[in-house]
Amino acid sequence: MAEASPGTVYRPLRIGDLAAVTSTTPRMLRHYENQGLIEAERSSSGQRLFDPSVIGQVRSIRRLLGAGLPVVAIRELLDCIHDTDRIEPCAVPILVEHLHAYDGRIAELISTRDALQGLIDASPAG
Repeated sequence: MAEASPGTVYRPLRIGDLAAVTSTTPRMLRHYENQGLIEAERSSSGQRLFDPSVIGQVRSIRRLLGAGLPVVAIRELLDCIHDTDRIEPCAVPILVEHLHAYDGRIAELISTRDALQGLIDASPAG
């Protein structure tokens, strides 16, 4: 997000506005808030009001979810995300840990596939 000029006042975003700007849904935003990924203030009538800086957070959260990271890992990474296009070095150990976990799962799936293929190949109908 661009730096604001001194004296610039940002208007808080209502949940529908934040959803529209981030191409998500109010339901997902409530989920992110319940999971501790984003924070909202409350208006006197109880409406969620988000600081405009949350736009970048939501975009980063969606990017990390799209990469297959669970919410628990994303919560750990929040302090390492300051730019929607870049992750700070502090995120690397957590990302490597999840990469190794996925590599292990892939290896297990390949082993299972090979075992199934072996059974098929050994069958008279194979």
